[in-house]
Amino acid sequence: MARYEILIKTSAAKDIEDIPNRKDRRRIAERIRSLGGDPRSPGSQKLSGQDRYRVRQGVYRIVYSIHDESLVVQVVKGGHGKDVYQ
Repeated sequence: MARYEILIKTSAAKDIEDIPNRKDRRRIAERIRSLGGDPRSPGSQKLSGQDRYRVRQGVYRIVYSIHDESLVVQVVKGGHGKDVYQ
């Protein structure tokens, strides 16, 4: 399987940097890196009514879109589950 390039929107990077716990930020970064190998891994779910997916990392969520034709995963939002879908 081909490796996907990972792009992170500036706003998503800021959301992730604002997470207070350093260990949580590190786990989220690892989870984002793993999307490059398999963006539709077990545990990822397609969001209804959108061309986006989400994956959980503890209480945090990472929302991303997959562009198969150009092998790109674009992270559009990251943060606590109660805030990320707003």
